[in-house]
Amino acid sequence: MTTTRLPRALGLDLGAKRIGVAISAGTVATPIDTVHRAGDRQREHRQIAALAREWEAEIVVVGLPYNMDGSVGPMAKKYSAEAKALGDTLDVPVVLYDERLTTVSAERSLMEQNMNAEARRNVVDQLAAAVMLQAWLDSELAAMERSDG
Repeated sequence: MTTTRLPRALGLDLGAKRIGVAISAGTVATPIDTVHRAGDRQREHRQIAALAREWEAEIVVVGLPYNMDGSVGPMAKKYSAEAKALGDTLDVPVVLYDERLTTVSAERSLMEQNMNAEARRNVVDQLAAAVMLQAWLDSELAAMERSDG
């Protein structure tokens, strides 16, 4: 059996006001930061590039908000274009991954912890990035196991 390791991945949950950021360590995703939108996409992308360097990311996984039926809607098109622009800024590959319901899942998890709305708002984007990145890690691990089998 071949043992191939997963690359260290930075996960991004793009939003209109905030970008949630998570990092992987082996097979586990952890929320790490939030980049606040201020209308300066280049500055935001430089912040993400700095995080990628700081955390020694080998790949960046951007969550893409497909419609529930799997089709590509306006938000998915917008964030796909932003991911491409981000890829032009970074020294590592940028890949897209389906992030349907990650924010809903993150919000539900935080509510179960009885966090108030303000506290949830401060971490929900990071947690959504971690939920999406964990799903990507799990799918990559499953694909590696299938190719080993």
